[in-house]
Amino acid sequence: MKPIDRSELLDYVTYGEHRDEIRASALRAKSVRRILVGEHFTFLFENRETVRYQIQEMMRIERIVKEDDIQHELDTYNELIHPRGTVGCTLLVGIDDETERAGKLRAWLGLNDHIYAKTPDGELRRPTWDPRQVGDDRLSSVQYLSFGIGGEAPTAIGIGMPGIEVETELSGPQREALRQDLNAD
Repeated sequence: MKPIDRSELLDYVTYGEHRDEIRASALRAKSVRRILVGEHFTFLFENRETVRYQIQEMMRIERIVKEDDIQHELDTYNELIHPRGTVGCTLLVGIDDETERAGKLRAWLGLNDHIYAKTPDGELRRPTWDPRQVGDDRLSSVQYLSFGIGGEAPTAIGIGMPGIEVETELSGPQREALRQDLNAD
């Protein structure tokens, strides 16, 4: 999948004028790429549309106009876009209670080693992840993962860590969206 180019971004004023329709489209794209696994884990698979939307939102919220600052946003969010046969996602660990969340993030330090995407032939593909999101003694509640899967979408996303053994089967529309993303140039 091709990274977002500077020429594809609107200035924040023009974006604001078109935000409603851009946002509606991006939220539709996100909804089919959002996979809930167990009670606490949301995998949000990214594509060009969702990443472009995130960049535009940052530019709007922070009123970014300097080219160096825009480039910083591009560089940061383009890390979520991967080459053909690979999909990237943001994993959100959602626990409302701050004390409980802190304890679980320490206990789940090795979580990323136990995450998988199940291929149609039953193989479990493990992700790579951004090491900046894993501390010495705890996991960040936001993880950036990348699954090298090939051209066919996974059938399920799961976690096989002792004490967290959960798996979610992907729906037809979810699989189709990921198949398109895996095969996008």
